[in-house]
Amino acid sequence: MQIQGQRTQSTAIVKVQEEPSIKIEPTVGGQLLRKLFQIIFFVQLFLVSILVIVLTIRGLIYAGSTDRFHPKKWYPPLLVSTASAGIVSFIWQSITFHCPSKAIKAVFWFTPLLTCAVGVLHILIGSPLSLAAGTIAILSGVIQSLYACWVNSRFDYASKILTVSTSAPPYNTTTFVIVSIITCLVYSSFSVTGIGGATATGTSLDIAFIVVILLSFLWSMQVIKNMLYVTISQTRYMNFARGVDINTGEAFHDTVKHLVGSVCIGSAIVPVIGTIRGSARAINLVAGDNDEFLFSCADCYSGFASTLITYGNRWGFVHVGVYHKGFIQAAADTWEMFKRVELISLIDSDLTGVFCFLSGVAVGSICGIVGGTWELIIHKGYATEVSIYAFLIGYFMCRIALAWQQASVSAYYVSYAENPQSLRFDATIPVRIEQLHRFQV
Repeated sequence: MQIQGQRTQSTAIVKVQEEPSIKIEPTVGGQLLRKLFQIIFFVQLFLVSILVIVLTIRGLIYAGSTDRFHPKKWYPPLLVSTASAGIVSFIWQSITFHCPSKAIKAVFWFTPLLTCAVGVLHILIGSPLSLAAGTIAILSGVIQSLYACWVNSRFDYASKILTVSTSAPPYNTTTFVIVSIITCLVYSSFSVTGIGGATATGTSLDIAFIVVILLSFLWSMQVIKNMLYVTISQTRYMNFARGVDINTGEAFHDTVKHLVGSVCIGSAIVPVIGTIRGSARAINLVAGDNDEFLFSCADCYSGFASTLITYGNRWGFVHVGVYHKGFIQAAADTWEMFKRVELISLIDSDLTGVFCFLSGVAVGSICGIVGGTWELIIHKGYATEVSIYAFLIGYFMCRIALAWQQASVSAYYVSYAENPQSLRFDATIPVRIEQLHRFQV
């Protein structure tokens, strides 16, 4: 009778939550900000597209009248690397879905090796820029190895939360992933042609053009990833929190129609704040508590990063999709909810985000090795830049392919935080919280 009473109470909680309307009307200021970012995004996309077309035509004309630039030696390695990125990314997200435990262990142990391999390749190229890039890559690989050793006790929980949150993927998920990857392939190839056209002449103005194209590329790839992220997190949240299955196509249509501005804002903010918070945590580890001055500086920087993360975290994308909130408001509400139910320590120790990041690094490294090695054989002068461009394309391609799984994990955490007593959740999170409490004691 006691168990039955608990079930009735939990069901009542769920019903109370299901009664209000899901969508929240935005403020006038919020609507203007979203519209502004949406306009900025599409305007820059249009202008950069024109720039890419002009640079490509100019580069081909210039290549025909001089021996300084060789399109047949510059484009094929990079385009093949781009195609490899799409294939490897799709295969990897499938492996992660079917064998999450093995995928997590493989990424944490093999990514450092692949990163060091890219570093060795750049050292073999021998130019000043490649030597700097190679040194950074090798140091990064060593740090990744040490980090994997430090967090290997968390692998089991990461595989459990990934399994339970992706056990029933939304309908047509594979179709959305394939379409997203094809979109990225086309867009990446298009951007590469413009970069090649600017490389042909190689003036200081052309270098500025390449920087502009790369910045547009980074933001656009983030937007593509987060459009998929918001769509899938919306469908998974409705299933976890309310037991309702909504059509993925309708969720995507809703995202495109109403939420592009919020996604653009989040896509610009989250990577910056995530980098700041990651660096703050690294500085805290290095500073320790032996040197009072270093400790106080690290503590101040960490406090600054903690304040920023409240208004710019990936968990906010769930409320963006479900409640149609502005991104900053959604991020703040989600983070405050995590604090209220004491999930911050669990969120900070979760490895699924790191897993997706390292997966991107691994695929990017594979693409960088493919493109860089090819160029090292046929034209050493192009090897450094082609390897770096291939790495970036491979990294983002993989992050987009894994976006639906990361979105599912986010939706699971957010829906759990809203109603921890719901019978729709198993003991995965409560058991992990209990373990963390024992470790802290």
